Amino acid sequence: MQADGPRACRFGRRWYLNNESWHPSVPPFGEMKCILCWCVSGETHCQRQECPPAACASPARRDNPCCAKCRAPDATPDAQEKVHDATAEAWSH
Repeated sequence: MQADGPRACRFGRRWYLNNESWHPSVPPFGEMKCILCWCVSGETHCQRQECPPAACASPARRDNPCCAKCRAPDATPDAQEKVHDATAEAWSH
């Protein structure tokens, strides 16, 4: 007999509730911040953060350790922060 409520997911030694998301921890590397996993009806799904290709010779990862991006030479720090916030907001959904 199957329970009517939402099912949890097991990942490693931990259990996660339905619709819960997390960054997996993989020994000996630790937490994989560029990978997001989530539980859907008892099944674990994981996806690496997709990054656009960097079109410069030496991209930086200062704002986002998962994705390299080129710094606009004439962009103000405030404008760069707004781009970073929009990227983080899109990734968190």
